[in-house]
Amino acid sequence: MSTGRIIKVAGPLVIAEGMRDANMFDVVRVSDKRLIGEIIEMHGDRASIQVYEETAGLGTGEKVESTGMPLSVELGPGLIKGIYDGIQRPLEKIRSLAGNNLTRGIEVPSLDRDLKWHFTPELHAGDEVQQGDILGYVQETEVVRHAIMVPVGVSGTLTALDEGDYTVVDKIGEVKTAKGESLPLTLMQKWPVRRGRPIRRKLSPDMPLVTGQRVVDALFPIAKGGVAAIPGPFGSGKTVTQHQLAKWAEADIVVYIGCGERGNEMTDVLNEFPELIDPHTGRSLMERTVLIANTSDMPVAAREASIYTGITIAEYFRDMGYSVALMADSTSRWAEALREMSGRLEEMPGEEGYPAYLGSRLAQFYERAGRVETLGTTPREASLSVIGAVSPPGGDISEPVSQATLRIVKVFWGLDSALAYKRHFPAINWLTSYSLYTDSLGPWFNEHVAPDWMEKRGRMMALLGEEANLEEIVKLVGMDALSPEDRLKMETARSIREDFLHQLAFHEVDTYTSLDKQYLMMKLVLLYYDRCLDALKMGADIEALASLPSREAVGRFKYVAEADAQAEYRRVAAVLGAEIDAAARKEEDF
Repeated sequence: MSTGRIIKVAGPLVIAEGMRDANMFDVVRVSDKRLIGEIIEMHGDRASIQVYEETAGLGTGEKVESTGMPLSVELGPGLIKGIYDGIQRPLEKIRSLAGNNLTRGIEVPSLDRDLKWHFTPELHAGDEVQQGDILGYVQETEVVRHAIMVPVGVSGTLTALDEGDYTVVDKIGEVKTAKGESLPLTLMQKWPVRRGRPIRRKLSPDMPLVTGQRVVDALFPIAKGGVAAIPGPFGSGKTVTQHQLAKWAEADIVVYIGCGERGNEMTDVLNEFPELIDPHTGRSLMERTVLIANTSDMPVAAREASIYTGITIAEYFRDMGYSVALMADSTSRWAEALREMSGRLEEMPGEEGYPAYLGSRLAQFYERAGRVETLGTTPREASLSVIGAVSPPGGDISEPVSQATLRIVKVFWGLDSALAYKRHFPAINWLTSYSLYTDSLGPWFNEHVAPDWMEKRGRMMALLGEEANLEEIVKLVGMDALSPEDRLKMETARSIREDFLHQLAFHEVDTYTSLDKQYLMMKLVLLYYDRCLDALKMGADIEALASLPSREAVGRFKYVAEADAQAEYRRVAAVLGAEIDAAARKEEDF
């Protein structure tokens, strides 16, 4: 164990000498207050340490002690429903011990050492095991069956494995390796956060992560195991959009990282999630959620570690065979923490002061996502999808963090302040956003939802694009200069925007829309367009077609409960068709 002395303190950066025996990324304890830190740079016997707690009051000459271990997280039963800070300290436990403010140097284990869990083994003494094999299960919550796995790097023969009630540090069994060593097995394992957990192989992203958000699922879908970015200016709805994705995405486990955002936003999550009923399980959403809270008033260095802590926990649940969704809000605040530490280390700055390695660090984070085959004798198919919010200053996505992110991710949901000011939410701009997964996901949608899903999606996107072009003409010469067919395109595009893309996050029905109902909504809007096009050929008046009474029913279809959607679709389609036919006949008679 290496021990040194402080020679310099610069905010969260502490430089200590006499640390020749320490290694990069070792966790250290700083001063008698035992503040936790991590070595991020070595020069001879001098170590640069980023301290994850407030450094006020530290002085030169104080002791620095290396633990000899990298920054790691504890993985085991008790993670679900937990709320941790950026270095996996349990905030609720700390509050019960020390009050509402974080006490410097407080040491609390991440997983409760006193709580007992009932372990049910799946294997028996004498069985051959390898890394990643499932030894048995703990029922962590009503909806999460926590798999206890053979740690990475361990293989051999089980010499003991017993059912019973255990704490996370109790011995549940033993494995004898090929070298003759006997290794104890517990419910808990540790993993260094900066190293991705190994997998057998990555699979192609050809299944969608269904979110219940129409603009996402229908126009810009994300695959299971995919990566997406939500850049947008202040007030455009990044956080609410991420909350919606965390609430309703078709994932078994959700890991939500509040990285440098406002404390009241994390408070909203804490207040809302326990009360929300998950439509997939009928239970509270918190029963499948892990929260990492490193808000803007918490130490900046811990913000840098928080996304690694979150994605390591997400990988652990992925290795059990679960579909995991990780929300990072926001990577801009994480990048700002990188910039601050880089400046204090006196590194050569890159664009706008960000370190030159910003792009590679972002890539290392996002590349840990994927749809995979896990380790183990019997591989399990699982996925880890990552959705990162980006908060560019002034909404300018030409800034370095946004550009570095866009080079990596395959889905871009561009939030538009102009749409937000018009109260169009989600304020995802359909003209600038894109999904590179659309082609690979098309066969799945056509097979599992409707054979013409992709055809209808393509027609809607084409109408929205034509509306943008026609709006330029309208600005120059007015609406009256358009042909009846072009007027119809404008009316249909308005219906797509207002009746389909606009979605109320706080409406009990509209907050989530199944794929089947989304398909009915697309059919209804395109039915209006197709029937009106036929009516125009028969000489119908575009003004009459634009003001049909049943168009209000089309607009209100999104508020119809899922169970009634089919019957209501047939009713509205029949009324709409009858009114269009009547308008066409009236013109013929005339």
